[in-house]
Formats: sequence, structure tokens, C-alpha cells
Amino acid sequence: MRAPLRAALLAVAAAFALLAAATPPPQLKALLPKVALHTEFVVAVNKLGQVTKIVSLKPSKNRTYNLQTGGNALQAFIRTPDGKAVSGTYRLTYDYNPKTQLVHRGVALLHAGGVDPNATGAVNVMIEDVKKRGKKPPSPGPERSAEMTPAPQPTGKLGLPSLQQILKTPEP
Repeated sequence: MRAPLRAALLAVAAAFALLAAATPPPQLKALLPKVALHTEFVVAVNKLGQVTKIVSLKPSKNRTYNLQTGGNALQAFIRTPDGKAVSGTYRLTYDYNPKTQLVHRGVALLHAGGVDPNATGAVNVMIEDVKKRGKKPPSPGPERSAEMTPAPQPTGKLGLPSLQQILKTPEP
């Protein structure tokens, strides 16, 4: 009785495998831009390496690409290879290559200091905004800066917290 059941299961699995192999992959390449794109953002970074705001930008001609790279810039954490953070102003560049269909992000320190090292990261501000909108409708009240929460205290190696500590999320 086990042999016929095993044979039936193998036949069904083989049928699904053939069906999956016969299904063409989605044509995502048709949605990708056909020309090279470039955006530049000048961002302020706090003492934890979090981007706190976009100071200025040089957009490309593609609005969708600008929105995607702008969102990525706001979520960036910038730290040195040894894990230290230097608060200051940085230039983030995003270059899309239509031949490879990849985006290269470049990071360059323009100058250290000159920003609020204790400013709340843009990601934390976005999370708080979402939490507030989930509980009650947004009101045209005080400026966003008055609603910001204080930055977390450094506790990790090198005196810097981990990403999970910064975002106050549990470890996976």
C-alpha cells in the first residue's frame, strides 16, 4: 500500500515540476529604465550613523527612480569599515547602469560635524509617524521636530547600538 501511494505522490510532484518549468518567468526587464540614471543626495548623519534628513538633491529625469533612491537615502546607516560613526554631512550618489541593471551607491564624507549629533534618525521619525497614524488620524499640529523621540543611548560594541537597538525591534 505504501508503494502505490509513493508512486502517486512522485507523479504529482513531477507534474508540478513540469508545470513550473513550462511557466515563463515574469517580464520584469521590460519595466526597467533603458537609460543610465544618476541622483545625488547631500544628507545629515547623527552620531549613530543614521541619516537624519536630506539637505539637498540633484534628481534624475525619472521620477520613480528619484523616489526610490530618496527613500533609500533616508534609510541609510553610514559607518566606517571598522563600525564607527562620524556625524556630519555626506554625499550619497546612486548610479543605475541599464546594461547590468544594477544600481551603485557611493558614499563620501563632505565634512565632519556641523550637524546635530543627537538628532533622531529619519527611520525612527517615519516609524513614529506610522505608529501615530495607526492610532489616530494626523492632525495639522506642531512641527514634526516637536514630536521626535530622543535618540537611543549608545550601548553596543565601539559604543554604538546595533540596528535592532536603534529601531527598538526584537532580535530575529
